[in-house]
Order: sequence, then C-alpha cells, then structure tokens
Amino acid sequence: MQVEQGATRPVMEQPVVERQILDSQVLDSEVMTGAAPGNALLPVLLPNVGGEMPFDDAEAARLEATRVEEVGGLLSAIRRLENIVEEETVALATGQKVDFDDFSMRKSRSMLEFVRLMRARMHLGGETEITEEIQRLREKLERNRSLLEMHYDAVREVATIIVRAIKDAESDGTYTGRVARDGK
Repeated sequence: MQVEQGATRPVMEQPVVERQILDSQVLDSEVMTGAAPGNALLPVLLPNVGGEMPFDDAEAARLEATRVEEVGGLLSAIRRLENIVEEETVALATGQKVDFDDFSMRKSRSMLEFVRLMRARMHLGGETEITEEIQRLREKLERNRSLLEMHYDAVREVATIIVRAIKDAESDGTYTGRVARDGK
C-alpha cells in the first residue's frame, strides 16, 4: 500500500506561502477583535439576522404550527407521566393493592419518553406552559416520593418485627444469657 507523498508531510513543512497567508489571516482576526497577538480566540455564534426569518406569512404559519405541535407533544408526554404518578399516589394514599413492578415500569418508560422529547426540543424549555407543567409534575413526584418512603418504612418495620419473632421462636434460649431470657 502506498501513501501519497504530501499526505504524511508534517504541518511544519508546509510551503512558506501557505504559512504567510495563514499568519496574515490570524493577524487580521487579531486586529478586528482587538486580541493580543498569539492569544487564542474562541468561536462566537452570532445571530443570523434575516437568515432564519420567515419569508412570508405561509412560512411563518408553518413554523408556528410546527412549534405548536412540538409543544403539544411534549405536554402530552408530561401529562402521561403525571397521570401514572398520580395513579400510584392515590393507590398508596387509599391503601389499595399496589403493583410496584408495573408502576415502576410505566414510570420508567414515561420518564424515558419525556427525557428524549425534552432533549430533542430543548428550545421549548422556556415555554410558559411547559415550565408550569414541569413544576406540577415535580410537586406530584415529591408527594409520590413521600408516600413511597412512608410505605417502605412501614414495610421495613413489619419485616423487622417478623424477623425478630422468627428468631425468638427458633431459639430455645440455650445460647442467650439469663438476662435476655428474663427480659431484664
């Protein structure tokens, strides 16, 4: 396999003409930006004035329809997640039988959908409707977390009582001290 001669040539061996042009371009950018010679400048994104502006009313209407559709899709995903969380919260608060595996799976799927849509539509994060809906979701999630924590604390306490009762029932007292048997 052969390599082209110029392909592996180090950057330092570039012809002087190319280097002079490059130095001239750097110097021009330093003069235009007021940067000190040799200081590296980071690229700056400037707004493209007129470049992305709608050319007519039809284009403006199309862009608005797209935005409305994106907002609607994101709001739907947030509301689906809210409904699942609220359903689990009501079941916990009313003492209904709760299928934790089912709720966990549904919440995970819905959260994944929400995160993917949010990443794809980051530009919609400033929309008032979306911000309000996310705040409501946070409040519902906090209430759900609180009830789940209370439920799991109760389950842990009951489990501790059961484990202690089993240990006491299995033990004949041979290896426990007299104080422990008498309760003193």
